[in-house]
Amino acid sequence: MKTNTYQFIIEGMSCASCVNRIEKALNKVSGVLNASVNLATEKATVQTNNDIDITVLLHTIENAGYHAIPITAKDEHSEITLSIIGMSCASCVNRVEKALKTVTGVQQAVVNLATEKATIRGNNINVTDLIIAVKKAGYDAKILNDQQSQQYHYKSPSLKPVIISALLAFPLLLPMLLMPFGIIVTLPGWLQLLLATPVQFILGARFYRSAWKAIKSLSGNMDLLVAIGTSAAYGLSIFQLVIHWNSNQMPHLYFESSAVIITLILLGKWLEAKAKHQTTQAIEALTALRPETARVRRDNQELMIPINQVKVDDIVIIKPGESIAVDGIIIEGSSSSDESLITGESLPVIKHIGDPVTGGAINGEGLLIVKTTAISNDSTLAKIIHMVESAQTKKAPIQRIVDRISAIFVPIILLIAFITLLLWGFITNEWQLALINAIAVLVIACPCALGLATPTAIMVGTGIAARQGILIKDAQTLETIHSIRAVAFDKTGTLTVGKPELIIFKVINNSNEEALLTIAASIQSGSEHPLAKAVLAKADEKHLNYQYAKNIETITGAGIKAIVDNRQYYLGSYPWIKSLIGDTNNIQDTINELEKKNLTISLLAEKTTNNINIIAILGFFDVIKPEAKPAIEALHELHVKTIMLTGDNINTANIIAHDLSIDEVFAQITPQIKAEKIYELQKNYGKVAMVGDGINDAPALAAADIGIAMGTGTDVAMHTASMTLMRGNPLLIADAIDISRRTYNKIKQNLFWAFFYNAIGVPLAALGLLNPMIAGAAMALSSVSVITNALLLKRWQPKAKQRKV
Repeated sequence: MKTNTYQFIIEGMSCASCVNRIEKALNKVSGVLNASVNLATEKATVQTNNDIDITVLLHTIENAGYHAIPITAKDEHSEITLSIIGMSCASCVNRVEKALKTVTGVQQAVVNLATEKATIRGNNINVTDLIIAVKKAGYDAKILNDQQSQQYHYKSPSLKPVIISALLAFPLLLPMLLMPFGIIVTLPGWLQLLLATPVQFILGARFYRSAWKAIKSLSGNMDLLVAIGTSAAYGLSIFQLVIHWNSNQMPHLYFESSAVIITLILLGKWLEAKAKHQTTQAIEALTALRPETARVRRDNQELMIPINQVKVDDIVIIKPGESIAVDGIIIEGSSSSDESLITGESLPVIKHIGDPVTGGAINGEGLLIVKTTAISNDSTLAKIIHMVESAQTKKAPIQRIVDRISAIFVPIILLIAFITLLLWGFITNEWQLALINAIAVLVIACPCALGLATPTAIMVGTGIAARQGILIKDAQTLETIHSIRAVAFDKTGTLTVGKPELIIFKVINNSNEEALLTIAASIQSGSEHPLAKAVLAKADEKHLNYQYAKNIETITGAGIKAIVDNRQYYLGSYPWIKSLIGDTNNIQDTINELEKKNLTISLLAEKTTNNINIIAILGFFDVIKPEAKPAIEALHELHVKTIMLTGDNINTANIIAHDLSIDEVFAQITPQIKAEKIYELQKNYGKVAMVGDGINDAPALAAADIGIAMGTGTDVAMHTASMTLMRGNPLLIADAIDISRRTYNKIKQNLFWAFFYNAIGVPLAALGLLNPMIAGAAMALSSVSVITNALLLKRWQPKAKQRKV
């Protein structure tokens, strides 16, 4: 008998009785051969026969009162997302990454402090090993499935600990506040101890827990610095209180320093959490678009079912004003669709029968009947969320500087604090003052700001870009775009609308026009090329009865050869057909005339016994996008060169390039030559972006430093590209460069401020010029200032909406 083995992470277990309850529930399931649960690893292993469905096991564990996440050894090139709990600074990020990279099969591990997530890639990775590695490093981890990794359930941080800490610390600080006014108030030592102790060990317990984990893993973090610094101030106060207990002289106590530092850092963490939430609002807005249910027509009945139960080809009904539940094609009805949060298009898009609709958009005034084409993670909205989240979790190249510094940051600060203590102690012989200055050094140091400097700017930058319909694949793309010096455009579908019309069909030698158009439609009947669709549209308009051709062979970037009615035909570009027959003098004047009218030319030829003869000339006209000229102007304003790479004829290409003021033109070139031209342009200009929308653009998109795909184009182009423009508006290219430049500037500003706090604060503290409480305030505010600076990006407005088209 064939058996299967399933493994699950179990959330919610606390004792041996939980283990027994889950094992008992699972072993009762028909088909389960053996179930064992490990409390230490929080893992369940279930052996079953071949007939059981894994969903039955999941429901069984849920019914027992626990949450189960299925885990298996992952396949090659898999990607796993973990939620990391307990990180506080860049040093934590570095330590978690190192721990994850020690797990067998892990090729890459990237941890993001702002999102508190780790993305791991590799071969045959066991999730349990990852979680154990993270726990050994001093942190907690939970596996996130594909849907959970795209969810942001924001829970507002509690202000209660901050308020309680402030109320306890304020009486300790009050005498210092009243002293400038000549009011001398001295609190008894026992009262100061009573107020400071709960702040130090109850409200400040989080710092000790995190510090202890860091010590166990032989590393350091921000919380370790805080714990050492405040404990030193608290301990010195206890020492002073004890040795002067029976003395009439009131010793100098430092309870206010430890309590106020902890209060300020708790306040800073609260402000930081509130500010970090704003960096995730773009994804929150997208995930909020996910419909939870769908109205499906099955067996002549309308059923409201959970969205995860909808299948491809299901008929879904969308009433006016409702959210469109799925990606699909309209089969009945017409309406308008508000896709602003998905594509950035502010105006509703009119939809008719045969038009695609996108799940998450809002239906307008009409009733729509839609046939489902994509569900779950294959939907457009899921892909957008995944792309945005992917960009926010990956590291920018500039982050490598921070990683190298954070790895040695805490040990260096501890060393500086120790040197400060010794120098002040031996030089002045005032060891209390020496200890206070060392505490100030520990407290002012802020690796937290270093860890947040880059990811927060990237999260805000990619988030606002996504809201405008600019999807950026990763952080490296965002960092590279700003240095683009030239943009190469494909013509059809990029600078033109991409829906050419067949306006000239000229037959040679008085042949029958409808017969030849029928042959052309038969040859093109299986093609998705824009010119093929134009031929088929013209044939349908004339109600011609065409058939599928036989032995179809596509010549990339040139045309098609096929057999219709047992005769060999060729349909394709003028250069290709000319290369087949050699002499085209008899039609050259006609072709020149059509090209002067800005028409794209194709030729239909037939193979006879002796040679190949041209039997028809096809002329296509494709309207230039109204946004194309402003897009070229916007790029020129950014001092970016523009180039056109097209397979179209040189005359048509030159006319369009002249009208749009494009700098250079390369026409009548194949997809492979397009890629070669990209390499040439890189040698001439530096970093080059390529913009395209078709399968034939994929090689050039891959060759470019930045590949930019039109969202209105093919999936192949979108998968190859580094960036996708959801609206297919070329004006967004300049906006993408602009937001990249602004984001990169914010990263540099944030890193400057993060380093500035430490470069200025640590020496001042070491020189005795910085009170520990002021150092605590500066440390708490440094992270907030970095995040706030990144959030200023939200004021950015795209020029695509401001320019007149």
